[in-house]
Amino acid sequence: QSEDSDKSSAESDSETEVEQVSGYHKLLATLKTSPESESEEEDDETESEEAEESEAEMDSEGSQETGEAEGREEDKNDVPEEEEATDTAQQMLSQEQADGTDTSCHPRHGVIEEFTDVKHESEFSLETNFLEEESGDFNADRRDSNPFKQHMNRELEEKEIEKMSTLPKASSQSQWPRLGQLIFSSTLEKHKTLKADKEVDVKQLHLHKPLESTWSKVNKQFLSAVGKPTDSCFTPLQRELFCVMSSYRDLFYPERNAVLNGEEIRHAYCLHALNHVLKANAQVLGNNARRRERKPGTGTDEHRDQGLTRPKVLMIVPFRECALRIVHIFISLLEVNDKKKINVSNKKRFKGEFGSDPEEKPPNLKRPEDYEAVFAGNIDDHFRIGVAILQRSMRLYAPFYSSDIIIASPLGIRTVIGAEGEKKRDFDFLSSVEILIIDQADIYLMQNWEHVLHLMKHINLLPLDSHGVDFSRVRMLNLNNWSKFYRQTLLFSALQDPQINSVFNKHCFNYAGQVAVRNVPLTGSISHVLVQLPHVFRRLEADSVTSVIDARFQFFIDKVLPEYRDAIMSHTLVYVPSYFDYVRLRNYFKKEDLNFTHICEYTKKAAVCRARRFFLKGEKQFLLFTERFHFYKRYTIKGIRNLIFYELPTYSHFYSEICNMLKATDNGVDATWTCTVLYSKYDAQKLAAVVGIDRTAQMLQSKKNVHLFVTGEN
Repeated sequence: QSEDSDKSSAESDSETEVEQVSGYHKLLATLKTSPESESEEEDDETESEEAEESEAEMDSEGSQETGEAEGREEDKNDVPEEEEATDTAQQMLSQEQADGTDTSCHPRHGVIEEFTDVKHESEFSLETNFLEEESGDFNADRRDSNPFKQHMNRELEEKEIEKMSTLPKASSQSQWPRLGQLIFSSTLEKHKTLKADKEVDVKQLHLHKPLESTWSKVNKQFLSAVGKPTDSCFTPLQRELFCVMSSYRDLFYPERNAVLNGEEIRHAYCLHALNHVLKANAQVLGNNARRRERKPGTGTDEHRDQGLTRPKVLMIVPFRECALRIVHIFISLLEVNDKKKINVSNKKRFKGEFGSDPEEKPPNLKRPEDYEAVFAGNIDDHFRIGVAILQRSMRLYAPFYSSDIIIASPLGIRTVIGAEGEKKRDFDFLSSVEILIIDQADIYLMQNWEHVLHLMKHINLLPLDSHGVDFSRVRMLNLNNWSKFYRQTLLFSALQDPQINSVFNKHCFNYAGQVAVRNVPLTGSISHVLVQLPHVFRRLEADSVTSVIDARFQFFIDKVLPEYRDAIMSHTLVYVPSYFDYVRLRNYFKKEDLNFTHICEYTKKAAVCRARRFFLKGEKQFLLFTERFHFYKRYTIKGIRNLIFYELPTYSHFYSEICNMLKATDNGVDATWTCTVLYSKYDAQKLAAVVGIDRTAQMLQSKKNVHLFVTGEN
């Protein structure tokens, strides 16, 4: 179900119709595990050896295991054409299990053996520790200009809550030097216009000790890359991002690039998260000391400084390597110098479980730079870890209810939250999250977006148990179940997508408002196509976002496929972003007895080698090819003469990558190369990313097919 709605780039339509069920969903719901095996997939094991005799590139590429789609046979998800939908609930469950690259069934993962540190419980307890006056932080939280205090101490009224729950947001635009076009939106009174600071004095940022002194040292690697000498401790991008973060507004930044600015952004949000936790804990510890010195019988209401549960920051990242880097940044930010090392418990265990062995990576594998950056280090995607921070100490593997920060993957957090009806499930620890950071959101579209939606439905709910909280210390906003109106959400992605937009617009309720970066691509990825190739963009008509799925299929089999059935149109690759569309096409090709082969994220290595060899030699006329397979593998498919993009790619650079595969087989038949792209009016964002905003406007206004010819010099 999570992919059914990823077929549109029209933000407004997709947001309102993303969860409706079409007739196509019923077809998808017939996905079941078939006991019968498909002959092509289950050939004798000797075929595996035969496949290895194919080109050396295929052999070396097949040896790499990346991502979570390994180990399951494609034919288990085969759809028998004659089956009808009968049990909707069961079908939707099986559909969800088939969707994405969910690793809960992966033999490498199994059930997580949970380790939690119980030895240091009292040492890291907020209730039994104190912040002494001589520490220098005793009165740090009392400054009125402190953004943390301003945001968390504001007491909303019931009429304001009602206003935010019922009225639409008012929005305004602003142009910033580095971020570009920003859309500010808020339901409450018009806030003071936020302007980008040209220069930032670290002393004016209200950073908690020791961050004032450590940040410039930790961030030095990015400052040297800027080129120009500067007194600022931020890069231009970090300065503007942190300006928004420290205002406690929600932020959506869809231009994260794993190669160019990924680590730069990670450092900025780690600084903000750690600053928030240190201030919150200093406030609690300072009040502990004040309560200890208080005369008996005096009021205690002034010390409401906590949530219903302790976790304040939830960080969602795709791989263990990301969690490893975040923890290393935290440690660097807390260590003032080599003499003042902080005490990190369970550090060795953490490095063992989240680190990677450099020798594990097969040699001589050439992959694009962005692939190497995304899949660096330990790419296991089933993990979660609690982190507690108290003054000069850090506790890794803290129990969730004793943690300040939780770092997890969508799958890791989903298996804890559980599903309706399960006996062992828990989401009370999410009740008082004050900052939610979702980094690399685009990767979750390639994993299982349903896990992200499941998280958003269970965050900031009233806990079912008290978990030993002192209610006299709990903020009224938490007792009133208004936590979601105070939660700041920071969302980073490499692209704009209707499903990501929907989460930001529908599941973020911050009273402080929202800031979204909305730059339009002037030139598209088509300019990076290096081969001389005619591109034909064929427009299909659909009445709604949900009907476009069926309309595209009908358009393809009625208008496009007949042109390619002739044997002269051999070596045709059909690129399919959605796994469910792929299953539907595969079943149709079988029914029509077409000469084709197919590769998806569930196909075994031997079958992949066979399919590539058959396609290269022309023994199979068509190759059905899924986007997720390309995302996780990036193999070069040789032998392509005709390209059909069944739908525009999720990642715009995949368009030029696939087109440039044609030059992998240079046999003098350039003139016969073709490229056909199917699109609808709901694909505006994806289309702009491929052809640029000007061409997109023209193409959406015209209902005619558009022919573009790329010379290879654009």
